[in-house]
Amino acid sequence: MKRHLRLILLLCILAFFVSGCGIIDYFYLPVPDDTAQELYEIGTEAMKEKNYYTAIEYFSSLRDRYPFSPYTPQAELSLGDAFFLNKDYMEAMEAYQEFEAMHPRHQEIPYILFQIGVAAYKSFTSVDRPQNQILEGVQYLQRLREQYPSTEYAQSAEEYIAKSRHILAEREIFVADFYWKSGYYGSAWKRYQFVVDTYGDLPEIMNYAGKKAELSYLEYQKDQSRIARENREGSWKKKWFDWL
Repeated sequence: MKRHLRLILLLCILAFFVSGCGIIDYFYLPVPDDTAQELYEIGTEAMKEKNYYTAIEYFSSLRDRYPFSPYTPQAELSLGDAFFLNKDYMEAMEAYQEFEAMHPRHQEIPYILFQIGVAAYKSFTSVDRPQNQILEGVQYLQRLREQYPSTEYAQSAEEYIAKSRHILAEREIFVADFYWKSGYYGSAWKRYQFVVDTYGDLPEIMNYAGKKAELSYLEYQKDQSRIARENREGSWKKKWFDWL
């Protein structure tokens, strides 16, 4: 009988310690990390609610913590979309470009190329600033048109190529006009002529650039003639005074 009591007591002590460890674990051990699936689901739900900052946070976390998860490619794609919808267009371009670099054969590559081009176009703020990102966007849209001509995105790309090229042409005109107003006719002539040679698909801009190119060239030639005359006269006067 005593033996049975000792056994029962021992079992009670063991049960206490086991349950005690469970309590200690509950209160003191770190909370388990979210799984890749949980991060993706929370990010997706945030996207539905248009809470793009939260979506960016969770998709970024999934990408960084679970690079080999089956949920990662879609999270990386959604990360670009979250930036885009939040109007963070430069960040969207970077996210989409990273996606293409990591998944060059993915079925969504036509969409990615299109989104890069559109994000670049939408990043435009003012013609007086460099437009390198828009030029880059045009290159992506042209790639889309050449490599995936039968997709719906290739057809939509034409509109954004035209809009983006218009901005690029206006930028060149802005710089050329600045040179013209500043009296740098040679530089103005080269810029106007570049527009004529490059943007023949934009007749209004090309016609303006053509007329200004002619005027700039004439003024440039006048300047060159004046400089040559002054050099000759200066050389003659120097020889005269040297003779005296």
